[in-house]
Amino acid sequence: MKTNTDAFRDYLLLEKKYSSHTVNAYLNDVFSFESFVKENFEQDSIDHVNYSLIRSWIVFLVDHNISNVSVNRKMASLKAFYKFLLKSKQIEVSPMQKHKSLKTPKVVQVPFSEKELKDLLGQIESPVGFEEVRDKLIVEMFYVTGMRRAELIHLMMKNVDRSASLIKVLGKRNKERLIPILPIIADQIDSYINERDGLGNIVDSEYFFVSKKGLKLSESFVYRLINSYFSRVSEKVKKSPHVLRHTFATHLLNNGADLNSVKELLGHSSLASTQVYTHNSLAELKKVYIGAHPRNK
Repeated sequence: MKTNTDAFRDYLLLEKKYSSHTVNAYLNDVFSFESFVKENFEQDSIDHVNYSLIRSWIVFLVDHNISNVSVNRKMASLKAFYKFLLKSKQIEVSPMQKHKSLKTPKVVQVPFSEKELKDLLGQIESPVGFEEVRDKLIVEMFYVTGMRRAELIHLMMKNVDRSASLIKVLGKRNKERLIPILPIIADQIDSYINERDGLGNIVDSEYFFVSKKGLKLSESFVYRLINSYFSRVSEKVKKSPHVLRHTFATHLLNNGADLNSVKELLGHSSLASTQVYTHNSLAELKKVYIGAHPRNK
């Protein structure tokens, strides 16, 4: 017999079209709450609970030094679970209806500078062999497309259209978007494909980026690759694929791109998501304004 958590998994995968990684994160949070309730309140089901039990879990998590950001993520999972039960008419009121997220510090993402990108790309200008050619293309691909780490990892061979100079990216909730292939990476793509073809047996042949053994790349591998390369030229604390995505958006805005165009390239569903990237472009705009306005002479 299918449980509510099984049905919730199907709902997230099939109806909401979340990735398996996201679905597992949601389910782990729900299972953690279920374990907490069983151990502390001897209650087998969490389908019908009041908010006081959820509040007790929040206190427990905070007491065990779980950050407010992580607590809020767990609450978002519970909110989705009870919204599903509400939608499927298994409960009449969600215990999460009056929940308010914990306050979290505003984190400002610091993008790489244009100089840092130029310095790094200058260092790896002439890659030799499959791995060097692939790694340079990964760095360039993040920077010139702004795609997410998961989107790069799951990029399919069939979705890199050299004749049309387009890349089809499968984003969150299986939403597709097209990104132009800039001339600067077109030749690099061809070089990588030639090196890739020379590997021989490729196990995960449908994926564009693969390891030397022909396997799909892991998220941890891609993170380590970006962190390692940018450690050569940057002293920033965070050096990750997401920072490169942030850099892509910031540099476009700094050089005159409009917010709606950047929104479409990033695959955001609303402008609100894109606006978090504007703080650096505003700083650049202020600098230009102060330097150019006649009243400041």
